[in-house]
Amino acid sequence: MSKRMLGAAAAAVAAVALVASPAQADPVGTPAYRDIAIVGSDTTQTVMNGLSDAVLVNGTKVMGSYDARGSDNITTKATGCTIPRPASSGAGVTALVTSVEAGDNCVQAARSSSNNASSYAGKNLTYIPFAVDAMTYAVRSDSTVSKKLTTAQLKSIYNCTAPGVGTNFKPLLPQFGSGSRDFFLKQLGLTNTANYTTQFPCVVDVDVNGQPIQEHVGTYLTDTKHILPYSIAVYVSQIYGNAPAAQGKAVLATFNGVPPSVLNTASTFKRDVYNVVPTTKLGEALYDQVFTGGDSLICAKTDVITQYGFGVNPNCGSTQLVTPPAP
Repeated sequence: MSKRMLGAAAAAVAAVALVASPAQADPVGTPAYRDIAIVGSDTTQTVMNGLSDAVLVNGTKVMGSYDARGSDNITTKATGCTIPRPASSGAGVTALVTSVEAGDNCVQAARSSSNNASSYAGKNLTYIPFAVDAMTYAVRSDSTVSKKLTTAQLKSIYNCTAPGVGTNFKPLLPQFGSGSRDFFLKQLGLTNTANYTTQFPCVVDVDVNGQPIQEHVGTYLTDTKHILPYSIAVYVSQIYGNAPAAQGKAVLATFNGVPPSVLNTASTFKRDVYNVVPTTKLGEALYDQVFTGGDSLICAKTDVITQYGFGVNPNCGSTQLVTPPAP
């Protein structure tokens, strides 16, 4: 298993600048339909798009990565596989489970930005880490909110106990099902639930039109008092043009005294990000070649991983994280 550690921030910034434009939102070119259709997380969609273009087996692209946002439906195979577009980590894993249980061969893998394996007990899935991300919070460049909060301060904002919350602080969250929402709240010591904003009414997870807030979109920050969880890797991809520019006036905060540097190993909310596959598939040559072990085709593409702002994961390709048995 590879033990390569995270690189220096400056080197990563230089690598990011090498990519001229973001990868396509959905697979283009040949083959039109790939052996492995992968859906889910907004956080890792662009890096997986890039890896899908870079990973070849016998000179052929074998992965097709479908964005979390876009048209209502996606078509992953030539016939019988037009399905609703999964819009989050949770929706992606659920789509994978649905496809496996239906035996329709429409979805072969899912992107997940959090370890939500416990939510899929008995589904026989393996969560394979492939990169490292870190989260902080974002505010507007003209914000009245401090850009130097601590975990305790941020928790008090998101559980509505901070003085002036709802007035001086207006916290936002991505939609339920978002892996980043789940990770962020857990790191704050809070429980992620579908009715979180009912329990804590100072927090909002829909926009002004009542539509669910998507991950890592800075244009939701329409008020100088807004605050929003944000992936450092995605922000880097956005400002360097490797992901669609969605940052708007967002700037990242120095969280717990740690600047939001690229690949900063001291980041408080550092996390593994995963590709999720059916455990039964790991014995098949294609899955083993693409996903498993430090010598897998994905893990070998460290240049692509760092170009999209992520860190190299020393446990890339590990198959130790599996869903628990059914209760």
